Amino acid sequence: MSELPVIAAVDGSEHSLRGLEWALDAARLRGAELLVAHVWPWPPNLHGTPEPPPAVPSADEDPVLEDVRTWLAGRGDTPLVRFTTLTGTPSATLPELGAQAQLLVLGSRGRGGFASLLLGSNGRAAAAHAGCPVVVVPHGERGREPGFGPAGRVVLGLEPEETVDDVVRFAFDEALRRGARLQVVTTYPVPFSTLALMGAAQVDPGDPEGPQIAREVARAQRERLSHSTRGRSDEVDVEWVVAAGDAAGRLVDASESAGLVVVGRHRHRMRHPGMFFGSVSNAVLLHARCPIAVVPPPER
Repeated sequence: MSELPVIAAVDGSEHSLRGLEWALDAARLRGAELLVAHVWPWPPNLHGTPEPPPAVPSADEDPVLEDVRTWLAGRGDTPLVRFTTLTGTPSATLPELGAQAQLLVLGSRGRGGFASLLLGSNGRAAAAHAGCPVVVVPHGERGREPGFGPAGRVVLGLEPEETVDDVVRFAFDEALRRGARLQVVTTYPVPFSTLALMGAAQVDPGDPEGPQIAREVARAQRERLSHSTRGRSDEVDVEWVVAAGDAAGRLVDASESAGLVVVGRHRHRMRHPGMFFGSVSNAVLLHARCPIAVVPPPER
């Protein structure tokens, strides 16, 4: 069993139960313990000295966790499950849990989220700041059922010169442990006029009359996957996608029939606390219809 648990954040909402369902599968496949965490919100007092945190029930008395226990009762083939109750601001507390997890899983919208929100503030904060990979499971109006069957594709957004090895290995390992196909998606920029003539179709890098850049990208794709996986890339069935234009749109489209989309988080943080993602990662988090894994770069 892995030393670090998979952590599922719950808040009593149906959205968090979708995340918990995914986390159960993830913990079982990893041979890891599942830690179910509930954070009692405690916003600071903005009008003077912060008040002390309120008394909260223990994990054994927490009504949110009691509902989760009832929900889990009678299920077979579950991993070892523990429960914890925390106090604090969820958007700050959840990212801190990343230091104690190999994977943090949560629903894309919490109990307090507006119905129109595509991604809740807690999901955004966790994906932007947590020190471990974060999986955000879309809510019911946007996504499909959260179950991740053995045949579900893992889609990796790969920029050969930018994507760090941790992101590539995470996607590769997910595909390997699930017996799934790994679809590696790489796009390249072209002038808008050229893109309009080419359309959005996938490019065949083997076409000798196709663009030279497509052949170069395809070669870089394969070399990067082999390098990042230490030559083990043949252990997984890989589908290579090279396309001109918009990486975000290509990944969102791929999410329609995928089990998981994997993207990286930028190493360099921008000044504004809400801008910790590149445009591709942000768009995928907002619009993908399957679970999204955001993998942080290694700490320096």
